[in-house]
Amino acid sequence: MKKRDLPVYSIATLKESAVAQKDFVADGFAHYLAEHTNLRFPHKHSFYHLVYFSKGSGSHSIDFVNFPVKAGQVYFMIPGQVHSWDFKSGPDGYIVNFSEDYLTSLLADPRYLDQFAFLSGNAPEQVINIPLDGRSAIEQLLKTIISEGNSSAPLKDDFARAALLQLLIAISRFTTGNEKKLAANYSGVLLRTFQKLIELHYKEKRLTKDYAAMLYITPNHLNALTKDVSGRSAGELIRDRVLLEAKRMLINANMTITEIAQELDFMDNSYFSKFFRKYVGVSPEVFRKQTIKN
Repeated sequence: MKKRDLPVYSIATLKESAVAQKDFVADGFAHYLAEHTNLRFPHKHSFYHLVYFSKGSGSHSIDFVNFPVKAGQVYFMIPGQVHSWDFKSGPDGYIVNFSEDYLTSLLADPRYLDQFAFLSGNAPEQVINIPLDGRSAIEQLLKTIISEGNSSAPLKDDFARAALLQLLIAISRFTTGNEKKLAANYSGVLLRTFQKLIELHYKEKRLTKDYAAMLYITPNHLNALTKDVSGRSAGELIRDRVLLEAKRMLINANMTITEIAQELDFMDNSYFSKFFRKYVGVSPEVFRKQTIKN
């Protein structure tokens, strides 16, 4: 198998126009695909990425979770997630890529985006199917974002940012009521903080008690909260993040299994392989072969 690095695309590498904002790209999806036929899959983004499908069939994946392509579907990705797609018929719709700074520069609350479950980084929450009677409004907002983002009119970026915020709010109204409540209540805030701490420390901290101490609560309290809100224990959330990063590293064929084990702070290659096989069901080598297509 020919070795290759897992590509990580920035907005700058996807939009070479001199007049383009380096942290924002909006386009029709069919046109975007035609302009970027050299995109390699799987790949990562360094920015927030959303696609709305108005037509098409096939599948796409976010962090190794597969979803069927459907008209009226919108999906989100946050920076660092691994993505691929496999279209069976010509897709179309809209695409918006933006950096966190592109939106937060307009907001007084730096945690504003935390309220949207589809920006959590949890793949099952990141795909929303818009009902037929709601698609017209969503599509109109997307058209506004594209036209303003690519215009030369005064304050065009502020107009595009405002429309993008409207889009996020409009889409959030199609998520479940429980998800909307979660963003604002104590448990939701604590869970999001816990998830952010995992993101920062999952390589060196694997015990629930370590995170409980950082949150100034007991391990039992943290476990009860995560089970109540997510249905999974705190330990499972930590373990799942380690496994996700292992999968992301395994599709980079230039990293050996030993290097991955060392990067993830396992004692040795054997211990890492046993851990991976126990929870994924196959060895790291088999997962790599199954995931990377020659």
